[in-house]
Amino acid sequence: MKKLMLSIMASSVLSVNAYAQATPENWPEPVKEISNYIVVFDRFEVARTNSEENIGVWDMMGWYGGDTYRIYVKSEGENKQDDGEPTDIERAEVLVSKLIAPFWEIQGGLGTSGMLSSNSNMENYAVISLYGMAPYQFEIDSSLILNEDGDVRFAVEAEYEINVTQTSFLQPRVSLAGSITESERFERPSGFNSLRLGLRYRYEFAREFAPYIGVYWSRELGNSADKARLEDESVSETGLVIGARFWF
Repeated sequence: MKKLMLSIMASSVLSVNAYAQATPENWPEPVKEISNYIVVFDRFEVARTNSEENIGVWDMMGWYGGDTYRIYVKSEGENKQDDGEPTDIERAEVLVSKLIAPFWEIQGGLGTSGMLSSNSNMENYAVISLYGMAPYQFEIDSSLILNEDGDVRFAVEAEYEINVTQTSFLQPRVSLAGSITESERFERPSGFNSLRLGLRYRYEFAREFAPYIGVYWSRELGNSADKARLEDESVSETGLVIGARFWF
């Protein structure tokens, strides 16, 4: 038995050596990581609110790079029609990303937010984000933000796609924002600030283009709600949306 085992081991070693010797010297190197890019407008829509306001909304993300390292650009904002106010940039960010686990990336970079006008008090900040796909295919984008005044806040967005047919989808979406520290300059109290829930139904005419309709509900929370009541403003809002998701 011992002789048989030794014979098998010796044959295996000889086979490996023979294979190694047979490998051509000009054998091609492993395939290198190829850089690519994509730009996705996840939301490009018009909303009609319960207070009869029309709001244009966009939510865009683009990246360039490979599987491990990427550069991201994220932009999100809205514009209320006929209110005389400039466009509100909720975020405009440039991030560097590294894959840390399957479907998960750590991102870090710089961003700005505020009203898009010449005399606007823009909030500039550094941001670190965890972006990826959680179990059961929940897409999550969570950010920790430190502005130039040292104020710290956070934002979490999660969405999930439900296949209705091969070309139509339901997309629930939830976003939560809050402040760890109070910001006097930007009139942002500490605690949970806002919650937003949405549901969209889209139909893909092509993979690159899918119109949708939907509804949403949003509410100010905690000290932010108290502040809104003192200023005689509504603490909640509902609306209908129509728009399109597209990418290139």
